[in-house]
Amino acid sequence: MKKMIVTGGAGFIGYHAARHYTRLGWQVTVLDNLSRRGSAINFEALQKEGVECLTGDIRSVADLNRCFQRTGRVDAVLHLAAQVAVTTSVTDPRNDFEVNALGTFNVLEAVRAHAPEAAVIYASTNKVYGGLEHHCVVERAGRYDFASLPNGIGEDEVLDFHSPYGCSKGAADQYVRDYARIYGLRTFVVRQSCIYGTRQMGVEDQGWIAWFAIAAVLGLPITVYGDGKQVRDLLWVDDLLQLYDRCLEGGKPGSIFNAGGGPANRASVLEVLAALGQALGREVPYLFSEWRPGDQRVFYSNNTKAAAELGWAPCTGVEAGVHRLVEWVREHLDVVTRARAA
Repeated sequence: MKKMIVTGGAGFIGYHAARHYTRLGWQVTVLDNLSRRGSAINFEALQKEGVECLTGDIRSVADLNRCFQRTGRVDAVLHLAAQVAVTTSVTDPRNDFEVNALGTFNVLEAVRAHAPEAAVIYASTNKVYGGLEHHCVVERAGRYDFASLPNGIGEDEVLDFHSPYGCSKGAADQYVRDYARIYGLRTFVVRQSCIYGTRQMGVEDQGWIAWFAIAAVLGLPITVYGDGKQVRDLLWVDDLLQLYDRCLEGGKPGSIFNAGGGPANRASVLEVLAALGQALGREVPYLFSEWRPGDQRVFYSNNTKAAAELGWAPCTGVEAGVHRLVEWVREHLDVVTRARAA
């Protein structure tokens, strides 16, 4: 039986990944410090499904050593543990650095010491590309767009770490890449865009699509920062897991892949709110506020590298994904309420 460690496995993506690989026959061990809202609920749910769940922090070398030693032979590591919000990184940059940069370094060193043959997938971010101010942005049909990049931003884009979050995740991104070159580890960097899906306990500064869905269903106030015309590409979580599968099955170690919805699944903030309104059958009210630092006016991934090398492409459209998310929130208000109270 293949063995996998998922750091941050009680988070949104981690929860789905742990269940996914358990159902594929892997023996999965989750390591999580349970600091994220809803993580304790996910931790409990995974334990009921037979996933081994350990409490620990990637900032602690001792915790990581304990996890690897307990697991024994390790075939793959999904490194998903992170400080995930730009706004939080601005208010507490030291914690952001320690979790994202130092924590990732600790994970890589643990792999090098205990499981050098294991595949390592690192959940990076499109924020490593910065504000993209050097690309001309225009307004088309009520939303922002690149003037001359119809396929979006590719992996060859110049890196530009904007915000403490961008710096910490970008440093980790490059460490993961370089450990393939220098130490021969089987690493993969996956630069993720707006990942969304069921069981995402979104909050205002991270997981915004889920936060909008939860707030819309519960009648909570929604704030749109900026003018709402900013565009992102939305990727349903199950589609992301398919990319992880392709990396593990036949990816070239040291590779970097964009993972977003791509041009076909881009939407403005206002368009997402409109889709939520359609799913709910009523208008979703919201207020406007000032732009936040580090907020790109446009980002959508050019996924052609993953398509060419791995045969991967997103399958879930924006409207279908938003409807599925709304239905899940409606049907699991008890879980959402418990997470919000935690």
